Amino acid sequence: MKRRLAATALALLLSACATPPRERPPQFWSGRLGLQVDSLPPQNVQASFELQGTPQTGELTLLSPLGGVLARLSWTPKQAVLERGNERWTQASVEALAQQLVQTPLPIQALFDWIEGRAVVHAGWQPDLSALQLGRIVAQRSQPAPAALLRIVLDQ
Repeated sequence: MKRRLAATALALLLSACATPPRERPPQFWSGRLGLQVDSLPPQNVQASFELQGTPQTGELTLLSPLGGVLARLSWTPKQAVLERGNERWTQASVEALAQQLVQTPLPIQALFDWIEGRAVVHAGWQPDLSALQLGRIVAQRSQPAPAALLRIVLDQ
């Protein structure tokens, strides 16, 4: 009887400490991305990401391999905000802030089209969605310089 009471008490205690799973917004994607930029010096950025919202109002969070937030980019029709550590910047355009983050124009708005299977060319970025069924997107940009390659692997 004592063992049953102890086991029940332990189960109740552990369930009280359990964190409920975080609810994801309806328009939420996560995965990994890699960006190579043929700049001087060359850039190679790799991070996990969480993307939510729409092209008009949304948020892109870049995460370290251990899950720490490297940067968070959020936008509304009126402004975009970039937060990195204790620093915070605002601009009228999400694309301008994304460029400040990685020193090259990024197709943040086009990501929504690409994830949904629309091969929209955006600011020189040419998407390859042939492996989208496997959760993979590749986009290249040759103009404007410097050339860049973006690889995305979506969590399934």
